[in-house]
Amino acid sequence: MKEAVHISGAPLPGPDLQDLLVRVARGDQEAFAAVYDAVSRPVLGLVRRVLRDPAQSEEVAQEVLVEVWRTAPRYQPSRGSAMNWVLTLAHRRAVDRVRSAEAAAARDHRAALLERTPAFDEVSEQVESRLEREQVRRCLRTLSELQRESVTLAYYRGLTYREVSELLSVPLGTVKTRLRDGLIRLRDCLGVSA
Repeated sequence: MKEAVHISGAPLPGPDLQDLLVRVARGDQEAFAAVYDAVSRPVLGLVRRVLRDPAQSEEVAQEVLVEVWRTAPRYQPSRGSAMNWVLTLAHRRAVDRVRSAEAAAARDHRAALLERTPAFDEVSEQVESRLEREQVRRCLRTLSELQRESVTLAYYRGLTYREVSELLSVPLGTVKTRLRDGLIRLRDCLGVSA
């Protein structure tokens, strides 16, 4: 069955779309102009239904028409009408554009996630620091109440020996002894060499 080329609803005299594609396959530019006139609106309409974006639709429709020019020798009349072949090219190209946009969005999303993910060394340092803090807490629990209180005030609160002495109402020498003995026990518990 031959397809007549229609413009404004009236069949054109002369070759049908299938014959025009055969001529386009041989490089006939006039035949391509007729094919372009016959298929550009249906191609744009199909592409616009898939993409919904007018600017992208026009771009993809132009790509399809260039593809028709380049691949006209591949058209096989035995496999379907010329219009169906062109519209299949258009549909595939539009779907490819949608997939490409989705893939780009997914890549951007993954890249954004990677930027928020701390580097391996940073994670490793955080884990080590957390483990060290836990070990210090465990070793602090091995100190006597008086030693723990003196060490906590001096090293975690940043008080001087004299301020610890005044706060606890204990002679300065006693605070120094408690701190020295507490630090020796912490060193031994943590396995730190002197």
